[in-house]
Amino acid sequence: MKSSSGLPPSESCLSCKQRSDEFFCNLSQESLKVLDQMKHVTHLPARAVIFSEGQSPRGIYMLCQGQAKLSVSSRGGKTFILRIAEPGEILGLHSVVASRPYELTAETMQPCQLNFVSQQDFLRFLKDHGEACVRAAQHISRDCQDAYDVVRTIGLSTSASGKVAKFLLTSATDGRVKDGVIHTKLALTHDDIGQLTGTSRETITRTLGEFRKKNIVELKGSVLIIHDKSALEQLVAT
Repeated sequence: MKSSSGLPPSESCLSCKQRSDEFFCNLSQESLKVLDQMKHVTHLPARAVIFSEGQSPRGIYMLCQGQAKLSVSSRGGKTFILRIAEPGEILGLHSVVASRPYELTAETMQPCQLNFVSQQDFLRFLKDHGEACVRAAQHISRDCQDAYDVVRTIGLSTSASGKVAKFLLTSATDGRVKDGVIHTKLALTHDDIGQLTGTSRETITRTLGEFRKKNIVELKGSVLIIHDKSALEQLVAT
């Protein structure tokens, strides 16, 4: 059976087949049992807002299935996507721990399953479980490093091609390699990629077109194919 969102039915964290080695998924059985009792499972369709930038923190959301884009917006309405969250990540962690408004907007990119834990319950959980505190610190540290990487890519890259090349290489980290060619899923629009790299949609379309003509990269639907990885690496280095 599947849920109304089309996803497999939710499971206990203790027996979940989707569990990874990431952060809270890898807690001890004792801690997972406690977490399991306080969570509330929810399924959301694609393009649903999980929480919005500036809202008071209600709690954390553990992304179990699907992907979510994390973005910030200017007063003028310009949006910048910080990154794409993957299963195993916790959304809203920094804001809940610091008791500050959510610093970004989280929106589903496809049907998602999330486990919600209220701020009060989660802070009590951290207080009572030392290993969970360590996991939370590791998660926040990783998020901080990701933010540094975004600033480095956007702020220090001198060309649009360099920014796009960096993004494509990062997106293909876990791709399948055959005969030197990398294949990976990239279910993003040109507008999404522009918001992730700090460039316009038109620039993304033009740059990807140039890469395709040079047989460096091509996009076939939601599949990214990198024919010449070294050429992308040279663009990042310039």
